[in-house]
Amino acid sequence: MSIIAPKRAIRTIVCAMAIATLTVAAEAADSADSGSLAAEIQQLKALLVEQQRQINELRKALIERNATPAPAAETAGSPYKKLGEVGSTTPMIPPAPAPAPLSSPVIAPQQAEAAKPAPTPLQLKIGETYLTPVGFMDFTGVFRDTAPGSGIGTNFGSFPYRTQAAVNGNLSEFKMSPQNSRIGLRFDSKFKGINVLGYWESDFLGGVGNPPVGNAAVSTNSYPLRLRLYWVDLKKDKWEILGGQTWSLLAPGRNGISPLPGDVFYSQVIDVNYTVGVPCCRFPEFRVVYRPTKNVAAAFALDNPEQYVGGSGGGGTITLPSGLSSSYGSQLSNGTLTLGTPNAAPDMIAKLAVDGKMKNGNAAHFEVAGLLRTFKTYLPATGQHFTAAGGGFAVNLNVEVLKGLRLLTNNYYSQGGGRYLFGQAPDVVVQSDGSLSTVKSMGTVSGFEYTRKNTLLYAYYGGVYIDRNVVQDTTGSKPALAGYGYSGAPNSQNKSVQQATFGFNQTMWKDPRYGAINFMGQYAYFSRNPWSLATGVPTHAYMNEIWLNLRYTLPGSAPALK
Repeated sequence: MSIIAPKRAIRTIVCAMAIATLTVAAEAADSADSGSLAAEIQQLKALLVEQQRQINELRKALIERNATPAPAAETAGSPYKKLGEVGSTTPMIPPAPAPAPLSSPVIAPQQAEAAKPAPTPLQLKIGETYLTPVGFMDFTGVFRDTAPGSGIGTNFGSFPYRTQAAVNGNLSEFKMSPQNSRIGLRFDSKFKGINVLGYWESDFLGGVGNPPVGNAAVSTNSYPLRLRLYWVDLKKDKWEILGGQTWSLLAPGRNGISPLPGDVFYSQVIDVNYTVGVPCCRFPEFRVVYRPTKNVAAAFALDNPEQYVGGSGGGGTITLPSGLSSSYGSQLSNGTLTLGTPNAAPDMIAKLAVDGKMKNGNAAHFEVAGLLRTFKTYLPATGQHFTAAGGGFAVNLNVEVLKGLRLLTNNYYSQGGGRYLFGQAPDVVVQSDGSLSTVKSMGTVSGFEYTRKNTLLYAYYGGVYIDRNVVQDTTGSKPALAGYGYSGAPNSQNKSVQQATFGFNQTMWKDPRYGAINFMGQYAYFSRNPWSLATGVPTHAYMNEIWLNLRYTLPGSAPALK
């Protein structure tokens, strides 16, 4: 039965039914035979029943045509594929619900006309490109029982001692901020069989120490916008090429090798500087990925270099030989040089990742990565160039041992790769003759994540160890010590920094069309041990933190490109 013009068909049937009724009635009036009249009435009843059945079928067809959306497999750019996987958060939004069944098989035509398809998550198509907004709005509060003054991000290597003379060590601090809110766009398209993915993400944590600008939080808070991620990715068959600012290939992955934030491990914590010990860096990178099978991926990347001697994220800075400080001060980054370091070559990273299933069917992810670096300096006094090579490797594993329970461990060792430990360790020290010597450093983050329904629980231990590298300084008026970790060094030259933390992420409300609201909490304990301490100073500094966070996540979905 055709449903191209159901209204016209209904009108035709009603008219026909009326004509038939009048005809039968006229014939019945002219008939004197009561038996004939009864037969005609019975025939009329049967005709009315048949006409009502046809009307009901047409109404039902009209309702199904207007109210039922096209199947997801037939709708280009369906918004219900991988809901919530476009932002820098672990997805907490469930798959879209199926269309609700009709409450009644028969609905008046005017009601059927008013029926509309259910609204879909935010997504805009321009030409052949889909634009999906990504991000969330955060309101963060943190309490610390000392006052490092580092904004809402913890400077792991520089929280104060609690000695009598340390003012900040005897004060606490409380801060509230919207700075971790993020905005961005995801661009999806296809060109000659190549899947093209562009990604942009920003937050408001710009500036050293993340301070507000303008009236400095007295009468208004004005936070500068910061570029987090900005890259383009081209994928065809088994090959993939990426270029732009991204999470470094050295950062641990949750599955496969992917630049999407949801596939990168930087923990579930609220702290915007994440967790001690995880190699989490974002900077310009060129990456090539090859996938021989769906469960194996190999990649090679060139990362933007920075020969680093400490000073970023609270990390301790090396001591230069006194006679070389003026010559080497601009050749080695101490965290304040903005792309001013004369690096010789990009950092080279290779990674192999394998995903599989355990005997119980739960997922497992394993990866190994290697790092190679080059350092180069010039000594004007002698006209000499000095070079040194550094490197490191990482071994990472996460396994779902029970449904919803994932155990993980990420481990990193380097000789000259301290920059990748969130700047907690220097890469090199400078010898008295101007040559370079690499510094050994290592980091680990291990713990668990457990998800049940709308609740996520986690706990991690993280640690960084930085080896000493002592230099005999013969460039001054009298012999002295320099480098990192020497006797008498400042207490910012840490031997180790450790953290134990746990927290929760509770989804209060979620809808694939409108987003989600989450309430989060975190507790963290920090301890740091310098290489050298003054007489009477405690052997370590420690700090406690409590975080609370309210988040609204934008709805969003990755389109299904044909």
